[in-house]
Amino acid sequence: MSKTIILFLLCLFCGSLLPADNLNAQAEPFYKGQTLRVIVAFTPGGAYDTWARMITKHLDKYIPGNPTIVVQNMPGAGSISAANYFTSVAKPDGLTIGLISSALYFDQLIGRKEVNFDWSKFTWIGTPERTSEMLYIRADAPFKTIEDLRKATDPPKCGATGIGSTDYYFPKLLEDALGAKFNVVVGYQGAADIDLAVEKGEMHCRAGTLSSFFGREPGRTWTKTGFVRLLVQGGKKRDARSPDVPTIYELMEKYKTPDAIRRLAVVLLSPGDFGRPVIGPPGMSPERTKVLRDAFARTMNDPELLTEVKKREWEANGLPVEELEALAKEVVVQPPEVIERMKKLFTN
Repeated sequence: MSKTIILFLLCLFCGSLLPADNLNAQAEPFYKGQTLRVIVAFTPGGAYDTWARMITKHLDKYIPGNPTIVVQNMPGAGSISAANYFTSVAKPDGLTIGLISSALYFDQLIGRKEVNFDWSKFTWIGTPERTSEMLYIRADAPFKTIEDLRKATDPPKCGATGIGSTDYYFPKLLEDALGAKFNVVVGYQGAADIDLAVEKGEMHCRAGTLSSFFGREPGRTWTKTGFVRLLVQGGKKRDARSPDVPTIYELMEKYKTPDAIRRLAVVLLSPGDFGRPVIGPPGMSPERTKVLRDAFARTMNDPELLTEVKKREWEANGLPVEELEALAKEVVVQPPEVIERMKKLFTN
């Protein structure tokens, strides 16, 4: 074999070993001296905001060039405002990412006119956790069980940010699937605002996630003091932190929920797999997408971050980004009967 051919083959072999290094070398001059904005679609203090600030404390060291990272809260319409911003305003240049509601695709499925985004076309960066829904109510409210809520003549008031958020869709699902009764009040900017309203007695209840309730205040204190009680949880199995609280699946068996509503429940409980999704604008280049995905994945394995997650009694158990991206394409394709049920549920 000639020396020329040997040299050519060596170059090909060496080149095949360096794609990641080349990618980092190209990314470093771009990100060096730049500012990466991380937009949170809710107010400070909630689980989305807490995750964003935990992640961004470590993310910069895994991005070549170590850009400055700034967290910006952009609440509004249950995170529709932020999602529309990513679609219509933010440039797909790798300098803007953010966290939006995991249930925001509901708004797209039912055809809300405010929606300018396509859930399946966002650039998916990752998610830090998978979640399970729950609903709490003040302990001094006259509702101790779901059965009490089924018989309520004056339903409890539950605060919510918007229909694409857990605090709205979970009570609505409980109404449809179990016959429970709620007065869901929409318009709060974030979970912390609803918790404060519950504390003041303006609201009686709120739906959220178990990880958020047990992992931050005031849930931790309320658990110890008995200020609120959990009535139902959304997982298929009872969470170890709330072993006496029935799941919606147990209750659907008890109340003989029709199959059509059970199929709807599957769609409405899928946000738990999205967790706290981190996205970029549609149309980001494969190179920038890979840099940010790799940085996010490495951040989620950072020992300091994992220590903080453990202290909060949370879990860093998010879906791999490839599965997250595939799920985003699946959930926006639903049969007409499911969409019609969703429209009925969310417009009444």
